[in-house]
Amino acid sequence: MGYDLNRRLVSEALGTAILVATVVGSGIMADKLSDDVAVSLLGNTIPTGAILVVLITLLGPISGAHFNPVVTMVFALRREIEVKAVPGYLVAQVLGGIVGTLIAHAMFDLPIFQISTTVRTGSGQWIAEVVATFGLLLTILVGIRSRHEAIPWLVGLYITAAYWFTASTSFANPAVAIARSLTNSFAGIRPADVPAFILAQLVGALLAMALANWMLAERRPISPPQETKSA
Repeated sequence: MGYDLNRRLVSEALGTAILVATVVGSGIMADKLSDDVAVSLLGNTIPTGAILVVLITLLGPISGAHFNPVVTMVFALRREIEVKAVPGYLVAQVLGGIVGTLIAHAMFDLPIFQISTTVRTGSGQWIAEVVATFGLLLTILVGIRSRHEAIPWLVGLYITAAYWFTASTSFANPAVAIARSLTNSFAGIRPADVPAFILAQLVGALLAMALANWMLAERRPISPPQETKSA
């Protein structure tokens, strides 16, 4: 990456803050405008997918546009980001996400500091987070190899879809999960449920990395059979 670490960390913090402000803010707005949960979820889904396209397009060239600790972890394990940058990325993402939640509350004149009471627990939720994170990381890792320029759209569209086909509405991001535990709104998650979500996200990310590494391994050319020479 051509940018120094400070600029990259600001990019990660800013991107995660805007992402979470969009998730929480659109959830608050959708809940205000409709009593239909399905309509509210749709109102939460579309802005989230859209902002991901914008953020990855704009900030990807600066920091890689991870905005997600498990993405950073996988890139570090694949030696595609220097290990010394990882702690800074993780702190920037978590703090950025928390700031995004607080800004969303401020925009809607809600109490700035909140704790969510929304219960999100159980095997179905945990499996959904494994699946959601697995799909996200597989989209990123395979997409980088096959259509690098399409990554913003691939990620935005994947998250848009995963909001609807996963039971958890696809958090797929430890920093976002932590930030959403601090809002008692449509997008919230009870703090007690966050550790299991993060564990599931780590599992999904590692499974995706293992599969992508195997699928994308360089193919070895098959040597033609040698002819047997007669004496």
